[in-house]
Amino acid sequence: MIARIWHGTVRLKDADRYVAYVGETGVRDYQSTPGNLGAYILRNDLGDRTEIMTLTFWESWEAIRAFAGDDPAIARYYSEDDAFLLERPERDEHYAVPFSTIGWPSNTNSRD
Repeated sequence: MIARIWHGTVRLKDADRYVAYVGETGVRDYQSTPGNLGAYILRNDLGDRTEIMTLTFWESWEAIRAFAGDDPAIARYYSEDDAFLLERPERDEHYAVPFSTIGWPSNTNSRD
């Protein structure tokens, strides 16, 4: 299993709307991609800003590429992201998951 992490920052006043937008776009696309094992949206309010993180789990690099494209490290954005985001990272992070209580056997420890 592979974890894919994306993060961005929005204004606190936009956070609820942005979380809903990510659910309608990114999470919907995650769930419709074969090999996606689950998705979480994480939120951390910090004064007048809110950090948003998506944490997704994938069966394989092939599954991530089916969602993200040929270079899975490049972050994928949607048409209205620029209206919300104060920061727009170019790259996502990926981690092998050598142990999980989610119930998926983890045996994908290297990039292929």
